[in-house]
Amino acid sequence: MFKRDFLQIVERIHEEDPRYSKDVYLFVREGLDYTLKSLRRKGAPGRTRVTGQELLGGLRDYALREFGPMSKTVLNEWGVENCEDLGRVVFHLVRYGVLGKTEADSLEDFRQGFSFEEAFVKPFQPRRDSRTVKKGKKSPGARSKKGKMGAQKNSQASSEPAP
Repeated sequence: MFKRDFLQIVERIHEEDPRYSKDVYLFVREGLDYTLKSLRRKGAPGRTRVTGQELLGGLRDYALREFGPMSKTVLNEWGVENCEDLGRVVFHLVRYGVLGKTEADSLEDFRQGFSFEEAFVKPFQPRRDSRTVKKGKKSPGARSKKGKMGAQKNSQASSEPAP
């Protein structure tokens, strides 16, 4: 029953504001559940409310869990480019009574969120090895062609039996 009502509400929201995919509303609803469960595991057993910052952290973690390195791509595909967009989705759901809020809650809580690049792209970029060679410089173990040939001559000479 809840799911059908929820989907009808999302349909109405989407008609009013088609910037965001209908899928992001379900993601936010599931991400809220994920956030609450996570907070309960961390020692807040009866908790039923979260702050905007806690929800953002939970949505970030939930996206990474569900979509991994595709998180930013999926959210962008849904029309979500930053944390403020997530806040708008949350407040659409608040306006329709799906989510609650306190007097202290505002869209501003979401404007002060995280960078999508830092949260969803950077963790999946290859780490630069501290031994990475700067452009134009040879690594300590690199040999020139001449050095390689000299090494081959030396190895041939040392592999011959001594007279």
